[in-house]
Amino acid sequence: MNKLISAPRRIARRLVSPLRRKSRAWLESLPGFAVPAQAIETLHEPAAFRQALLTQIAQATRRIVMVALYLQDDDAGHEVLDALYAARARHPELEIDIYVDWHRAQRGLIGKHKSPGNAAMYREYAQRFGAGVRIWGVPVQSRELFGVLHLKGFVFDDTVLYSGASLNDVYLATHGRYRLDRYHCIRDRELADSMAGFVRGQFHGSEAVRRLDLPDPPSTRSLLPSIRAFRAQLQQASYARPQLPALTDGQVAVTPLLGFGRAENALNAAMLALLRSAQREIVLLTPYFNLPKPVRVAIGQALRRGCRVDIMVGDKTASDFYIPPPQPFRTIGLLPYLYENNLRRYMRAHRRQLERGQLVVRLWRDGDNSYHLKGLFVDDEYALLTGHNLNPRAWALDLENALLLRDPAGQLLAQHRAEREALHRHAVTVADYRQLQSLRRYPPEVQRLLRRLSRVRLDRLVNRLL
Repeated sequence: MNKLISAPRRIARRLVSPLRRKSRAWLESLPGFAVPAQAIETLHEPAAFRQALLTQIAQATRRIVMVALYLQDDDAGHEVLDALYAARARHPELEIDIYVDWHRAQRGLIGKHKSPGNAAMYREYAQRFGAGVRIWGVPVQSRELFGVLHLKGFVFDDTVLYSGASLNDVYLATHGRYRLDRYHCIRDRELADSMAGFVRGQFHGSEAVRRLDLPDPPSTRSLLPSIRAFRAQLQQASYARPQLPALTDGQVAVTPLLGFGRAENALNAAMLALLRSAQREIVLLTPYFNLPKPVRVAIGQALRRGCRVDIMVGDKTASDFYIPPPQPFRTIGLLPYLYENNLRRYMRAHRRQLERGQLVVRLWRDGDNSYHLKGLFVDDEYALLTGHNLNPRAWALDLENALLLRDPAGQLLAQHRAEREALHRHAVTVADYRQLQSLRRYPPEVQRLLRRLSRVRLDRLVNRLL
C-alpha cells in the first residue's frame, strides 16, 4: 500500500530528473561576472535604501544611470532631483541619465484628477536649473495597459544599486509609511558597465525614446511606428556578458538577465530553470499572487518530487491597490481581493502539501505599510534579484530584468537568511485555505464585481493584464 501511495512521487522524480539536470547545467553555463562576495551588500529597509541612493548620487563623479518605472512628483522625487542637480553642479563632467516609463510619466495617479503627470516636474526643474539631468521616456508598448518599462537598476560610477522599487514618498519612506522591497548594492565595474551600456545602447539608439525634461514632447500617436520598431529591437536585445571564468575562493557569479515578450525570453527561461533544478527548497516572493501557468506547473513538479516550497505574499491589506473600507471604493481596489481569491484556490488545491508542511504560505503585513517584494531563492545556491512580479503581465508584456546570483560556496548564505528573517518578523504562516476570507465575507461591491467578472470569465483577462 505504501508503495502505491508513493508511486506518483517516485514516477515524478524519475521523469523530471533529466530535466532537472539539464536545467542545472544550463544555469551553470550562463555567462556573467565573477564578483567578490564582499562586494555584495543586502539592505533591509527603505530608509537604508534611501540613504544609500542619496549617498551614491553625492559620491558619483563620472556617470549616473537610473532606470525605474517612475520618479514621482512628491517630496521624495524632489529630494532625488535636488540631489542629482547638486551632483551635476559639483561635477560638470558628470553624465546623468534617468529612464522612466513614457506613459506613466505623462498621467496622474489612478483615481486622481487628470494632470500632465511627473513630466511637468521634470520640465520645471530643467527650466529652473538648466541642462545636466537628462530624463528619458521609454515607451515599451503603444499603450500602458499592454506593457510598461519595468526594468530596474541604478548605476553610480562602478556601483550598481538594484531594487524593484520606484522613486516616491512611500518607496523611500519619506514620511514614515513605506512600501517594502528588496535592496542590494553591488560594487563591480564590469557589471556596472554592462547595465549602463545596455540602456544607453538600446534606448539612445531608438527614435521611440524621447526626452521628457524638454518642452513639447511628441504625441504617442506620432511615435507608433518607432515604438513597433523599438519592440522588435528589444526582442533581440541582451546584456553584454563575458564567458564566466571558474569561480575562485570568495567569488559569486552575477548574471544580468533581460525579459521581454513570450518568445526567447531569457529571464523567464532562467526562472523556469531555477524551479526545475531545485532539489531541496524553493522560496518565492511576489506581491500579487497571480502566477503564470508555466511557473505553477514547475512548482507543482517541484512539490511532487519532494521539494519544500515557501511562498511569501502580501496580505491583501498590504497591497498598493488596497482601499480601506471607509474610503470610497474604486474598481482598481478589486485587485487585492482577486489575488487573495487566487491564493485561496491554490491553497485549497494543495491542502495535502500544506498539512505536511511541504508547502508553506506566509502573509506579510505591517500596519498600513505595503509589500512589493519579488524574487527566488533555490537550494541555498541561487538567488534571483528582480522587479518581475511573477505574474502573466510581467511574463509577456512588460520589459523586465534581473540579477541572478550563483553562490555554490554559500558565501552569501548569511545575508540571504538575515533578509528572510527580517521579512518573517511581519509575516504569519497560513496553514489552511479557510484562514483566508472567502467571497461571501468580502464587501458587497467587491462580491458583486467578482461574481460579474467570473460569470463572463473576465477575471482571467484581468489576471493577465493587471
